[in-house]
Amino acid sequence: MNYYQALKEKLQTKTGKIGVIGLGYVGLPLAMEMVKGGFTIYGIDLDTRKVESLSRGESYIQDVPGTVVAEAVNSGTFIPTTDYSVIRELDTISICVPTPLSENQDPDTSFIRSVVDEIKTYIKKGTLIILESTTYPGTTEELIQSELEALGLTAGEDFFICFSPERVDPGNRNFNTYNTPKVIGGTTEACKELGVLLYSNVVKTVVPVSSPKVAEMSKLLENTFRSINIAFVNELAMMCDKMGIDVWEVIRAASTKPFGFMPFYPGPGIGGHCIPLDPMYLSWKAKEFRFYSKFIELAQSINDNMPEYVMHSAAQVLNVYAKSIRNSQVLLLGMAYKPDVDDLRESPALEIYELFKESGAKVQFYDPYATSFQDVHGNIVQSVKYDRNAFAKYDCMVLITNHRSFPYQELADLGVPIIDTRNAFADIQSDNIYKLGTGLGKTERKVKVHVGA
Repeated sequence: MNYYQALKEKLQTKTGKIGVIGLGYVGLPLAMEMVKGGFTIYGIDLDTRKVESLSRGESYIQDVPGTVVAEAVNSGTFIPTTDYSVIRELDTISICVPTPLSENQDPDTSFIRSVVDEIKTYIKKGTLIILESTTYPGTTEELIQSELEALGLTAGEDFFICFSPERVDPGNRNFNTYNTPKVIGGTTEACKELGVLLYSNVVKTVVPVSSPKVAEMSKLLENTFRSINIAFVNELAMMCDKMGIDVWEVIRAASTKPFGFMPFYPGPGIGGHCIPLDPMYLSWKAKEFRFYSKFIELAQSINDNMPEYVMHSAAQVLNVYAKSIRNSQVLLLGMAYKPDVDDLRESPALEIYELFKESGAKVQFYDPYATSFQDVHGNIVQSVKYDRNAFAKYDCMVLITNHRSFPYQELADLGVPIIDTRNAFADIQSDNIYKLGTGLGKTERKVKVHVGA
């Protein structure tokens, strides 16, 4: 039987049954776009709470409206389940499971391996498998293709295998799953053609490349590029603190150059699933070839140390007010890793919270989106409610996440020292605002003006 031709016809007529494994920030938006593309989607996730929520037509992903999920479920074009045996019915499978780092900063591919074990149990010949989880170059062939070929199947004939990196950016108002170009590479020409055919029905632009390794490396390049440049501008911000120069004004000035410059901005550290993790995947794999990336390791070190730098900056400010971190009432403004989302994955605010606690501060946080998190001891920490009078009693505030909904002028008017790590108070003139990268090491001169005012 010609499995290639049979699957091609199913994809062209949209009669193929599509599976998405992992219904998180990547998998659920992808599944909904596939529904819009005219396919029937089986969404597989072992988290029964997620599956039950989706079955009720409720969404837990901010970028996916509940009405969209409800319509897909009610029409029968989206079937969420915890049952891997539905793989027997599927013609294509997109794998969108987490790929975290271990405690030793090595790739943890256990979620992918678990999925592959299930696929090996239930796969039928002629299935197209596409890995979307970010990982090191070679993963698709090493962890999936080789495992299936060990069963006596041949890639490009009995099954088809591709890698297509996710490019999800939670909260992005301009780019989503549909209009973000999608890179895809297959282990054979037939694999690539079928992958392109599937995703051409789902996203606006598909970018074919010669192999899964190229596709895997492209994803790591994108985020390693960002990590390195963020690290550089973080170091520049620390330098400007020493020199008493406003790094934000420096960046604005440099950005007027119409060529040869791309602005990056400092902050309290890096968060999200990609930038803190992806470079380490690449560095880990490179060592297999006796290649050691100094850029990646240095950038990771600088970015990882930013939470501690933020805490020490707060200590400097408190010290000028004749206060220490110990026993000070500290409020963190924002816990999510980026503005206007509830995503806490790898957020630097989580570490900053723990650092303040370890230093003896009485620390709380306010975030209208990410309203709770679990601390290192397993305790659930809840956001305080916005209360202007209560906020005025804190010894200092640290702006971590620049949510648009924050009442910046009102916060500044409270008179509480605020350490601004995002330049969120850029348009507000106030003696009690201390911006990262503008001379935090020279706060005493500023506070004397404030005290005497």
